[in-house]
Amino acid sequence: MARASAVAAAVVALAAVLLILAAPAAGAAGQKKPATAARREDVPYIRCQVCERIAREISAQVAAKQQALPPSKKVPEIEIIDIAENVCNLKKQEADWMLRIDIVEKGDRLELVDQDEEGHCNSECKTIERACQEVMGYADTDVAEFVYTNKPSVDQLIKFVCKDITKACAANPPPVPKDRVPGEPFAAKPSKDAEMEKIMRSMEGMPGAPNMKMYSRDDLMKNNFGVEGDEDDEDEDEDEDYNLPKNLGNILKNKGPQKKDLKQQVVKQIKDTGKKLKGHVSKVSKVVKNWWKGKKNPAKSSKSEL
Repeated sequence: MARASAVAAAVVALAAVLLILAAPAAGAAGQKKPATAARREDVPYIRCQVCERIAREISAQVAAKQQALPPSKKVPEIEIIDIAENVCNLKKQEADWMLRIDIVEKGDRLELVDQDEEGHCNSECKTIERACQEVMGYADTDVAEFVYTNKPSVDQLIKFVCKDITKACAANPPPVPKDRVPGEPFAAKPSKDAEMEKIMRSMEGMPGAPNMKMYSRDDLMKNNFGVEGDEDDEDEDEDEDYNLPKNLGNILKNKGPQKKDLKQQVVKQIKDTGKKLKGHVSKVSKVVKNWWKGKKNPAKSSKSEL
């Protein structure tokens, strides 16, 4: 179990390093890092609109599951509960809809505007999440039961969620103050970033690492790795070869001025550890490798092979 956990952590670190190499850090080259905290003061102005989006998303996601089933089958209630529970949690796939919304100032009101692609999750994204969580509260199970029992239309679900059970749309939103500081402009996220983040998120619950946490850029730079709850040193000697996350962190921390050299060091470290990981994470590593190779010209040597 300890070995599987270490392997899983190593794969997540590998995915994180590739993501870092593909996109420069926020704040690089003198750029100011965007604010990422939710603006609680904006929640009253968007609460009703967010509630309507919640109902539409739950309806659409349940319908998608239903389409994948035979006509005689019904989406299990537990799966509908999962959707209702996760639709307001940005760490879950069910909440990806928030990444495609921009909060736009229109006169004395705020409007949620759909975008064609995902954007970076800064303060507006977190504000939508905050509003979503405040609207749903503890109503997720009741909403799921209503959907499972009644198979409501979108309009019926909006009425139930936003007027009957949460009262989110019981009154019109207040006017936005004239001195309100505008939010940041919508910034589309490169498709490779969105793809890699989905890969990393999918590994959060990998078998063998139930308590594994996801690693940020700061974690990588500070060698802040490890699997929570693995206090057992029974396989400590055997797991010494699985220090890929720590070694990659050292490479990033001590990187020189040449980005090319950094990539070469990372590739070398991955190759040195590859034999240990092979067979444990073949599916994930294949996805990562295909993604990485697809963003570059066809390799001319084996140096680009993981």
